[in-house]
Amino acid sequence: MTEAAVSKAYDPDKVIAPGATIGVLGGGQLGRMLALAGREMGYRFVTLDPTPDAPCGQVADRQIVATYHDAAAARQLAEQADVITYEFENVDADVTALLMSESYVPQGSRLLYTTQHRLREKRAIEAAGVKVAPYAEIGSAEELRQAVQRFGTPCVLKTATGGYDGKGQWVIRSQDEVEAAYAELSKAGTELVLEQFIHFAKEISVIAARSPQGEAKAFPVAENVHVNNILHLSIVPARAAEEVLREAEAMALRIAEALDVIGLIAVEMFLTADGELYVNELAPRPHNSGHYTMEACRTSQFEQHVRAICNLPLGDPGLLTPVVMVNVLGEHVQPLLDWIVRPESERVPGVTAKVHLYGKQEAKKGRKMGHVNVLAESPEQAFRWIEASKIWDAKHE
Repeated sequence: MTEAAVSKAYDPDKVIAPGATIGVLGGGQLGRMLALAGREMGYRFVTLDPTPDAPCGQVADRQIVATYHDAAAARQLAEQADVITYEFENVDADVTALLMSESYVPQGSRLLYTTQHRLREKRAIEAAGVKVAPYAEIGSAEELRQAVQRFGTPCVLKTATGGYDGKGQWVIRSQDEVEAAYAELSKAGTELVLEQFIHFAKEISVIAARSPQGEAKAFPVAENVHVNNILHLSIVPARAAEEVLREAEAMALRIAEALDVIGLIAVEMFLTADGELYVNELAPRPHNSGHYTMEACRTSQFEQHVRAICNLPLGDPGLLTPVVMVNVLGEHVQPLLDWIVRPESERVPGVTAKVHLYGKQEAKKGRKMGHVNVLAESPEQAFRWIEASKIWDAKHE
């Protein structure tokens, strides 16, 4: 990627008012929820995605059906949109450069350039004065062997690019796994990074928003529970000391400022038993762990993203009610549909469950198909509802 491609792209004085058209590169569920929030504000939407009738395409004004590296399609998106955003970070660099030259992309490509590569991302986080787990760049099986000896086991080998929901990584539990781990992950043809395993007490995350004017706000901290490397629950408020929650929000805002974020950035962290915080990963977009904001906060992460990229004043991210967000995977769809038609008398009093389904055509096992925001007086009350609903009895394996 050239220096021109990573240069500052936004105009701190440019405002994209309601009535304008927002272009979304990517047509998945994040784009869908972004468009639904933006349409309420009066914006129009056009999306580019290779899948016909994609989740975002179902609610946008138009969908351009094309691959993400199709320059002609990207140019068409640029022609139809007043401002362009992206709903996932693995965006083709050449397409991003083209869009920046022919349209307004306030997020630019510098943040993508950083967060698409784990080594660049870790160095940028450290430069912001925030801790990450000790790590080492790996270029050979011998380098991996030496780093594993230095860090101890378990430790985690990851590809520097690509990979999500547990893909592109190998938890090394003994020196006997070094050769196999290196052989498997080096097939990706990218750099590898080894991370020292952090014995964490909780996984948490913070969504921060920042506008071209430099206004920045953070959403309340979410406590996250993963099952088989896929997010299962987000619990808000996170069950941690107040000073820890304040520090987590401050760290997210520090990163947003240092990386010159426009829009949203999700900061995933490890919290140790002695209260230490380490940043694990960044995502420069709306995030699964921020879906709870849709009903539980005064402003949702999706409305906030629209406000940020359009340079409107940011909304109040304050929490209105405790909430537990639960992901709905393919195997949970039918139990959820069965629950929806139950009579009201079988519902749990004091709990409101808000269902969001993404319009995906095929309910594959392990595929994210939707989520439910369970609003209650306490997380424990929400947990009782989740257990009583029996929706998640079909476990992901």
